Amino acid sequence: MPENGKRICALTMVRNDEFFLKKWVSYYGERLGKENLYIFFDGKDQDIPPCCEGTNAVLCDRVAGNVARADKGRIRFLSKRAEELFERYDIVIGTDVDEFLVVDPDLGLSLPEYLSSLKIKGSVSGLGIDVGQNLNTEQPIDPSRPFLEQRTYGYLSSRYTKTNTLSEPIEWGSGFHRVEGHQYHIDPNLYLFHFGCIDFKRLQERIDGSDRIANGWSAHLKRRARTIRVITNTKPGEWDKLVPLMRWIQVHTRAIHTLNKPTTLGLKLVVRIPEKFHKIL
Repeated sequence: MPENGKRICALTMVRNDEFFLKKWVSYYGERLGKENLYIFFDGKDQDIPPCCEGTNAVLCDRVAGNVARADKGRIRFLSKRAEELFERYDIVIGTDVDEFLVVDPDLGLSLPEYLSSLKIKGSVSGLGIDVGQNLNTEQPIDPSRPFLEQRTYGYLSSRYTKTNTLSEPIEWGSGFHRVEGHQYHIDPNLYLFHFGCIDFKRLQERIDGSDRIANGWSAHLKRRARTIRVITNTKPGEWDKLVPLMRWIQVHTRAIHTLNKPTTLGLKLVVRIPEKFHKIL
């Protein structure tokens, strides 16, 4: 971390997903230091993979239940871990294992440098970019290459404009989608790239997985596949026009049924991801 910067860590919870975990450890480890990563494995029936060497990786009791119940259990667990980490850190980043907080490369600042420069009021959010495979033009993902060299399009989704980054102990809502009793603060230079839909074949395999079927995950994963359909069937717009528009909409509007979550007002906007991001992830 910068000598005069803030103490920053990142945490996640994962189950049987080494594919994204390798990317998560590599990305946040390079920026924050592996010693500042906290990885909680949902279930002691797993093995901690070699990519976690140097991190704080722990096998935990499985959070049981269907999707909704288990999500609430996991986020309560992670909120408590974040509260404990604030004894040693100034900022705690919490993400799913397929989510990556990125500062705009045009600023020329690292993620910890930029976060250290902010006066965060409880939490700060990056604009959600749901990256998906265009089935007409893009091949299956090659994990040995940067993902954004292989995926051209992003769906501007309020679902992934999450309250990932905390400056004080606050309870997250399920999936990091909100913070209890607090509003959103969407930063103009932060993005949250979600990669759960970058490969149709991989997503289909997860939908068909017996462990997920047994716990009600099929419908959830099929909803994710809509991102691939939207990206495949939608003409992309210009990043420099649509991203500021979508950020303005999400800053100024909230979902009627959940007033502390942003909305896109039903717009399905797809953008071409600029080349400046291609080598980052």
